[in-house]
Amino acid sequence: MIKKNKRDAILTLILFVLMMFGVWLANRYLNAYLIRIFNTACIYLVVAVAFNLINGVAGQFSLGPNAFMVLGAYTVAILMLPISQKIEVYFLTPLMWPFSAFSFPPFLFIVALILGGFAGALGALVIGVPTLRLRGDYLAIATFGFGEIVIVLANNFIPLTNGALGIKGIPQYTNLWWTAGWSFVTVYLIKSLVNSSFGRALKAIREDEIAAESMGVNLFRHKLLAFALSGFFAGISGGLFVTLISTVSPSLFTFGMTFNLLIIIVLGGLGSITGSAITAILFSFLQEILREVEAPHTIGSWTFPGIPGMRMVVFSAMLVVLMIFYRKGLFGGRELSWQRIIDWWSRKKVENEHI
Repeated sequence: MIKKNKRDAILTLILFVLMMFGVWLANRYLNAYLIRIFNTACIYLVVAVAFNLINGVAGQFSLGPNAFMVLGAYTVAILMLPISQKIEVYFLTPLMWPFSAFSFPPFLFIVALILGGFAGALGALVIGVPTLRLRGDYLAIATFGFGEIVIVLANNFIPLTNGALGIKGIPQYTNLWWTAGWSFVTVYLIKSLVNSSFGRALKAIREDEIAAESMGVNLFRHKLLAFALSGFFAGISGGLFVTLISTVSPSLFTFGMTFNLLIIIVLGGLGSITGSAITAILFSFLQEILREVEAPHTIGSWTFPGIPGMRMVVFSAMLVVLMIFYRKGLFGGRELSWQRIIDWWSRKKVENEHI
């Protein structure tokens, strides 16, 4: 077991180094458009993996990740926005004290992100404490309602959020180093958690809460900790997102964001961290590819006007088809691991030797 753990640690380190080398190559040779897609994919990966922890691994039907992203996004935006820019942005209603009196320098961006994560985790605790004793559809309705409440507050708490006008001119600190790094950290930590005794307790809760409780699992504590961890990484992703596009407003994090995340984790497979990670990347690229179905096209003498929103129609159709033929998603709860990869490589090697 010790040798196996040591081997896995070395392979994980090698993967991280190769990943960072890939980021260097991407920054050097890819254009800004492709880099933006990769950044978006990594941000989706972070929040989707976190969302799958509570929905797939713990089996709690939550519809509130957009709320936690909002909390993280506004926290990072307000902390990182320069004081001179705060005066320009909050020209109707001044930003409330003490946030109007200071701004984080660039080297504290990591601190702002972590504080954004804590804001998301705090939001998860606020909604989790009263609602995680609910089950099934009741929990979904409660978390959906919390997401709508946060959006309404973001629209109306003008001294802090600037309302529907949003916050513009946020410094663009997010780059591929940050997004790729956080995606690696998120997958590594949550996958390690899922493979721990805590993760096995979450899976037991998902399968049968009564049986899990009879075995000594504290249902409320385990679900609440999973909820808070999910909220933390959702807050991180919100902070990365707004410092990538340099603006934040309540309209960025409506239920449409939650719907996108639901598509990702269901297509990838509920409970599969690997599935969520890979599907998040595919989803981001498909979003761009499918822009063609929303653009007008001329075939011969026929002109077909573009239909806004057709991308989501296509994604919804894909989801319906997948649920018919692959009810457990593309990965069906399976995970990639170093042992699985080594076993596959060994089988292929033996097959080739026989040939």
